[in-house]
Amino acid sequence: MPIIRQGSLFGIQDLYDLEPTQRFEAVFSTIDLDSAVLAVSKKSWLGAPTELNYPAMVCSLVARFIERIPTIKDLVKRLKHDFIFRLECGFLFSDQVPSESSYSRLIEKLSESDVTEKIKESILLQAIEEGFVDDENIAIDASHFEARDKAPAKEKKPKPEPKKRGRKKKEEKEQYDQQKRAEELNKTLYEKTIAAQLDVSLEELRSEMPVEPAWGIKKNSEGKNVFWYGYKAHLAVGTKSQYIIQSIMSSGSLNDGKAAIPLLKGIQELPLSIQYGCMDAGFDFVPIYQQLFRMDAHCIIAYNKRGEGEMAGYDQHFAPTCVREHSYRYDSYDKKYKSLKYVRPKECEGCPLAQDSLCQKVYKVRIETDLRRYTAPARGSEKWKALYSERTAVERVNAYLKEFFQLNNVRHRKGKKAKLHFDLVTLVYNASKLAVDRINRMLQSQQTVAA
Repeated sequence: MPIIRQGSLFGIQDLYDLEPTQRFEAVFSTIDLDSAVLAVSKKSWLGAPTELNYPAMVCSLVARFIERIPTIKDLVKRLKHDFIFRLECGFLFSDQVPSESSYSRLIEKLSESDVTEKIKESILLQAIEEGFVDDENIAIDASHFEARDKAPAKEKKPKPEPKKRGRKKKEEKEQYDQQKRAEELNKTLYEKTIAAQLDVSLEELRSEMPVEPAWGIKKNSEGKNVFWYGYKAHLAVGTKSQYIIQSIMSSGSLNDGKAAIPLLKGIQELPLSIQYGCMDAGFDFVPIYQQLFRMDAHCIIAYNKRGEGEMAGYDQHFAPTCVREHSYRYDSYDKKYKSLKYVRPKECEGCPLAQDSLCQKVYKVRIETDLRRYTAPARGSEKWKALYSERTAVERVNAYLKEFFQLNNVRHRKGKKAKLHFDLVTLVYNASKLAVDRINRMLQSQQTVAA
């Protein structure tokens, strides 16, 4: 019997093992560099002529992440001493190498525009049109990274006056209620509850997102609190393709759940129909379930009890139980009536109470009765567990961004420039993925022709 050798897939690591010329050409071909150049170029013919090669400078900023060059200073040094690298970035033989100050001004201009957001969207649309992104399951998670800014000194808060005992007087209560209403009106969108985001447009959600560095806190694997001063990267990743479908950067103090609805609304704008939204227990909020329900998608979100007691007649996954407390088995989902069907457990086959009126053969529950507890497939089922296990895709992408694409290496102060760094990191990641998929398709077609 002959041995059939299957060709291995071409991966991102193979892309970085290519010759620099091939590597840069593959990645640059996916990026609309013209729009970035237009954003930083002169808008008028008046004044002194532009002496800098802006297209080459933009290419070199992208090449910095591909080549894992840590700082702008190192990038300038590489351009000065590596003639081939300078030509590959698009600089002419007669061009002078830009200074660090020139790059600083370029970064300032890019951070003031939304051009990187548009380029990221164009790369993703290319991947969707070419058939590389057709995910049904989207995984959402957040990851932190530290700021370049120095953390402000902690202010000592004055001790609050002791509260008066007993019920407030009528005048005091009216004044207190008026003060609370005024505080509620003065809150920003992300200081309000998550439910306030449901009827807000995507543009407003993105523009109101806080991006200045702030103290963040989370529990590590040992259950201890970990603090950092910086930002959070919120990603929505296709579990099959592992493309970044949507990405948002926020202050480190923002709750993870408050970035879920902006990500989901961003997905809703794309020519992509998702079936499942997969998240951990940190996203277990009713408005997130409602947003996915509006998108005709199902929620695969770990349940967070929050001190809730047990429900009589139901198990830990909210499946009904029989008289002898055996859990009913999830059978199917009715799309027309949006209801879950549970059938009698196996233990009831030889039970003397099987014919009793207390034991039903079938239970049906509409998921709209409680979106948190009932989803399709039902909680605890094998299919639900299989879908939830795909959530590791977003954790894997977070690790890639930190280890290979310098997400942790923020070299700029202030939130706008840090956001540009984040946008460039996610842009280069998706561009590399698209370049790899195109090379894979070309190799497969060549193998088919050779066969």
